Amino acid sequence: MQGNALSTILVIIVLLAADYYILRGLQTAFRKKQFPFSKWFTGLYWVGSVLLIAGLVISIYADIGVGLRGAIFLLFFLVLIFKVFYLVFIAVDDIRRLITLQIRKRKNKESSAPQPKLNDIPRSEFLMKAGILAGVVPLYLLKHNMSKGIYDYRVENVTLYLPNLPKAFDGMRIGQISDIHAGSFHSVHNMQGGVELLMRQKADVIFFTGDLVNGQTAEVERVLKVFQQVKAPMGVYSILGNHDYGDYGKWPTPAAKAKNLNDMYQAHKTLGWDLLIDEHRRLKVNGEEIGVLGIGNWGEMSRFPKYGKMEKAVQGTDDLPVKLLLSHDPSHWRAEVIPKYPQIDMMFSGHTHGMQFGVRTDDFQWSPIQYVYSEWAGLYREKHQQIYVNVGYGFLGYPGRIGILPEITIFELKAAADASYKA
Repeated sequence: MQGNALSTILVIIVLLAADYYILRGLQTAFRKKQFPFSKWFTGLYWVGSVLLIAGLVISIYADIGVGLRGAIFLLFFLVLIFKVFYLVFIAVDDIRRLITLQIRKRKNKESSAPQPKLNDIPRSEFLMKAGILAGVVPLYLLKHNMSKGIYDYRVENVTLYLPNLPKAFDGMRIGQISDIHAGSFHSVHNMQGGVELLMRQKADVIFFTGDLVNGQTAEVERVLKVFQQVKAPMGVYSILGNHDYGDYGKWPTPAAKAKNLNDMYQAHKTLGWDLLIDEHRRLKVNGEEIGVLGIGNWGEMSRFPKYGKMEKAVQGTDDLPVKLLLSHDPSHWRAEVIPKYPQIDMMFSGHTHGMQFGVRTDDFQWSPIQYVYSEWAGLYREKHQQIYVNVGYGFLGYPGRIGILPEITIFELKAAADASYKA
């Protein structure tokens, strides 16, 4: 804990130093104007800087809403992009000034003139203005493409090796979607494209791993017809996410909140999805079976509910050679599944959204959310147990996705000998 505090303090010092450096650059860029040197401009600059850094710290350590946290993270990193580009130009100008200083010192030595100082060499107004432009252009491009990303559905194909997989299930295809957040969508028509893409994959079974809505079950009404099309030969199995319980809304009475949850149960029935609440189902093919377990939301962080009861979900599953767990929050995997339930072979999660901001390629991925969640996108393994985190179908907090696009995951199950699996 002490190490985290020291790291946080160090980061804050670096950020404030960078902001001081940038302020000097802005004053040079507009040195013919009076406003960069005024008290009100300097005051607003530092107030904004401190608030943004404070927001980042609060988002990491305090109990605030997921949407607000995402919005703060996004704002911070968008501003950071501008700052990084601008700092490059300031650094280039400093290199220019140092070179100029050395040249002048050499000349002054030859003439015995007083030695100049770096402050005697003014910054380049041209470079400072060019730095502003260089920082603004990527922000504009990101903003221009941000809203397009929310309907740019991508299929992630994953081969999932399971050592104890019965022969009858070898080659079985599982589809996964997560985090629909029906209340966020402003175009039901565009949302339809993702469902059509999912159905073209011809999965044998489909998993939905929670967060159907933002806060109220009523949000589902406008998207029912779209997601009723999500079907599979061996069924669609679903669970609840932290947003599906109505915990983030204000209800006139406890009864109203209870009705909202009952309506959520009914919504899954209307969709034709088999909602698993701390229970399991058996998938049967040619006389062989594997288990699908689903639990209520269980998050390690105190701000997320721990409704799920694994002890109930695993009851009656000892005879099943493979157990697939649906659990919304990936932090559940390390906090409870790995230490207490070694019989769980694979866990399917969502929740993180990849923060809807970052970089994701076949060989590399990064998002600010990785500083909060150890497992936040894609496939992870710990000894014989695995987890896959889907970055979500919908969006929450801000209406866009940058780099982390909405995901439909298709798994192909393969049997594997223990030796090859562990390698």
